[in-house]
Amino acid sequence: MQYVTSLTPQEAGLILIAQPVIMAIFAPFAGWLSDRIEPRVVASAGMAVTTFSLFIFSGIGADTPLSLIIADLMLLGFGLGLFASPNTNAIMGSVARKYFGIASATVSTMRLIGQVLSMALVMLVFSIIIGRVEITPEYYPLLIESAKVSFMIFTAVCFAGIFASLGRGKMR
Repeated sequence: MQYVTSLTPQEAGLILIAQPVIMAIFAPFAGWLSDRIEPRVVASAGMAVTTFSLFIFSGIGADTPLSLIIADLMLLGFGLGLFASPNTNAIMGSVARKYFGIASATVSTMRLIGQVLSMALVMLVFSIIIGRVEITPEYYPLLIESAKVSFMIFTAVCFAGIFASLGRGKMR
């Protein structure tokens, strides 16, 4: 019985780790690339890949193969990896050296605020669609619908983010 209760969280953890591993692999390459070409181009490409990945997730269903979820998590990691380093490069490259500490703290604060607002939005969507119920098998279709709506919203936000990233102006 212990094997059954520990298998499911372990398997979920192994699946979910695909995204940050791919991000960690590609972020240094994206940083290197953004030192050689315009960071806004690399960051915007990363935002486009991220948007596409979220769009794929918006089509998730109960019958979605696990292999597709893992592949899309890897695609998401690639997109985030392409975006994060060049975006930070562009921000840090736009301030005087004496303000690096403030700029770095601001980037970290904005990232955390984005994460908090994203979770709040997801919780709002879930509460509107599912309501205040315990998630049991009878509510799984509503859980999936909530996830789909959340991914659609984030797809739209990231799509706008592509243009915001492109519109920041050239550094070189």
